[in-house]
Amino acid sequence: MDDGVIKFNLEWQEGEAPTSKGLSDLIYWRDRMYDLGLIGHDDTHDVGYGNISIMSENAQFIISGTQTGHIPKLTAEYYTEVIDYSIAENSLTCRGPVKASSESLTHAAIYEVDTEIRAVIHIHHDQQWEAWLDHIPTTHIDVPYGTPEMAYEILRLFKENQSMNVLAMAGHQGGLIAFGKNLEEAAQPFLRAFK
Repeated sequence: MDDGVIKFNLEWQEGEAPTSKGLSDLIYWRDRMYDLGLIGHDDTHDVGYGNISIMSENAQFIISGTQTGHIPKLTAEYYTEVIDYSIAENSLTCRGPVKASSESLTHAAIYEVDTEIRAVIHIHHDQQWEAWLDHIPTTHIDVPYGTPEMAYEILRLFKENQSMNVLAMAGHQGGLIAFGKNLEEAAQPFLRAFK
């Protein structure tokens, strides 16, 4: 199991916590997903799962840090700002007190494909994943998370399903991603499923 492992070339510029005006909403919705058990920590494999991001005012995005799933309540110090990335070169630069989530390139691909999208939530839930797999837009099973291949797979799904707001990651056990114009909209598929 390699969940939580960063697979892109990461340049981490250690710095202050992000101060975006949307940060309080980001913290609220991340903690709500944690409370629902959709972001958390797998004690068996000792790995965190799930992540969340928003676009910031300067066309960059703020994302939860890697391996923060075990922390019940995140403060600003557990978020970082992605300031540059290249899907083709499998590289990403972030600035903040923590390293960016291992799924950051996937978030970048979603933001890149549709400028109306301002929030992305990636959760894990095996039963819902099994129920939705191949019933909603689904990535190919042989595409690993956190790679340029996954980013390109996201682009493919968007070309085939322009109106989608949630997708399943066939090659990433339990992995589901929802997105929208804001965090509340992005959360809706999960809130409806986990009432």
